[in-house]
Amino acid sequence: MKTYTDLFLDFDDTLYDTHGNAVIALHELFDQLRLDRYFPDPQVFHDEYWKANMELWKRYAKGEITRDYLIVERFRRPFSFGQGLEVTEAYCLEASDLFLDNCASKPGLVEGARELMDSLRAKGYRMHMCSNGFHEVQYKKLRACGLYDYFTTIILSENAGYNKPDPRFFEYAFRVSGASPGTTLMIGDNFDTDILGAQQAGLDTAFFNRFPDYPAPQPVTHEVTSLKQLLDIL
Repeated sequence: MKTYTDLFLDFDDTLYDTHGNAVIALHELFDQLRLDRYFPDPQVFHDEYWKANMELWKRYAKGEITRDYLIVERFRRPFSFGQGLEVTEAYCLEASDLFLDNCASKPGLVEGARELMDSLRAKGYRMHMCSNGFHEVQYKKLRACGLYDYFTTIILSENAGYNKPDPRFFEYAFRVSGASPGTTLMIGDNFDTDILGAQQAGLDTAFFNRFPDYPAPQPVTHEVTSLKQLLDIL
């Protein structure tokens, strides 16, 4: 089996339960803003938020929209379904600030994440977090969940100037981490951003297929359906 010295690890929904934590944070936001005044059925707000958020993050990863546009638009769209709610940019920004604060305080991890990180650290791997997430939020989430000290390097797209899967993100990651493509494995749950981007940069890949209704759409070095299975590889 190939020997790796460095691991590039996606953070959101690979180690940190971003979706699960955000569901809680979104319910908190609904109460904080008293959105029941505008949404007789709160599920309308939640469904429209997730629909907008998924589409906008895909576009952000491709470089089609800016961070500022994403932050406003992912609330403007669901708010537009509120009855009598005046939707302004200022209100969307207020909602975003509250929501991100709520998210950043949540400690929830994907099942097996801490055990995996403990094992990898004990085996001497150099671990580098590679994320498209926002700078001020990611550091808070890292500390909230207790994973900050596991990483040798924190590599964020806002620092790189490019999002995954852009090859220039990975060029930056190699430069700041000192890792080499030949001895580095990329681990991530998003096939388009984590896996395809890493393959184009010459890395071996481990696709964490969390919801394995469908296998990887094209060949990968490794495919796992739980973090525990990574211990059979590393």
